[in-house]
Amino acid sequence: MLATHLKTRVSYSPIVRVLAIVGFAALTALGARITLPLEPVPITLQVLAVLLAGLTLGAKDGALSQLVYLVAITAGLPLDAGGLGTLAWTRPSAGYLAGFVAGAFAAGWLAERGFGRWALLRFVAGLVGVAAIYAMGASWLTFIFLGGDWSKGWALGIAPFLAVDTTKAVIATLLAEGTRAWLSRVESRK
Repeated sequence: MLATHLKTRVSYSPIVRVLAIVGFAALTALGARITLPLEPVPITLQVLAVLLAGLTLGAKDGALSQLVYLVAITAGLPLDAGGLGTLAWTRPSAGYLAGFVAGAFAAGWLAERGFGRWALLRFVAGLVGVAAIYAMGASWLTFIFLGGDWSKGWALGIAPFLAVDTTKAVIATLLAEGTRAWLSRVESRK
């Protein structure tokens, strides 16, 4: 079913907003624990959490959830896929971490502007979020670690992830409506 009743903008109380932001940061950290080792950038479930944050919370709060995650890593907590904490910023995958903020923002921005109403458009918003992550991640990888060789950047930083991240976008698309409904139920019970 392509049409849904998902609202394009959702407002939550400050308490529910903070809990949702922190919850999606924790979900992103949990996604880092599920890793398929691949060099120079591993495959994780983090992109699923990032897209779901944007599609569920919108641009601002989705991006804030990822900033909370990045602040925790920067503070030294070993929440990244390599368990390195602050040292994660020296790795080839650091650009993808920064791209999580842009990815959640992009998916959420589109969802707020009507792309959240129908599953097919939510999926497109998710793909735009993935593209934002790739833009930052592959740029970092290519310029800092691969000497500006875009063919290597594509081969190592985008191509291996296309199918799996498209699948994550599908899953985020399918979960977003239920996640928003759950948050609305939490809001109504407070």
